[in-house]
Amino acid sequence: QVQLVESGGGLVQAGGSLRLSCAASGRTFSASWFRQAPGKEREFVAGVVWIGGSTDYADSVKGRFTISTDNIKNTVYLQMNSLKPEDTAVYYCAAGVAFRRPAYWGQGTQVTVSS
Repeated sequence: QVQLVESGGGLVQAGGSLRLSCAASGRTFSASWFRQAPGKEREFVAGVVWIGGSTDYADSVKGRFTISTDNIKNTVYLQMNSLKPEDTAVYYCAAGVAFRRPAYWGQGTQVTVSS
């Protein structure tokens, strides 16, 4: 069992930046970020392989968001730049083998982007 604890959410104006952090209690093959906006299904945002650093992004965040890891701290980050109101959602850290089908989930952190 891997526990994931997110931090770094908050309120930011459109065009601003936030960095989310996710501390993992153990190591898996990959880690991902998902998000869920009110009234919408949860969607994949970004994924990274712990060893090697291969990444994948949703089209909606490419060029604005960057996922990265600190392998010593067992922490995965999501740097979010040029934020838009449509990025408002609860962001979840996840981990497992496949980016888009993780086995473990964090509790979520709210990100609100005001226009």
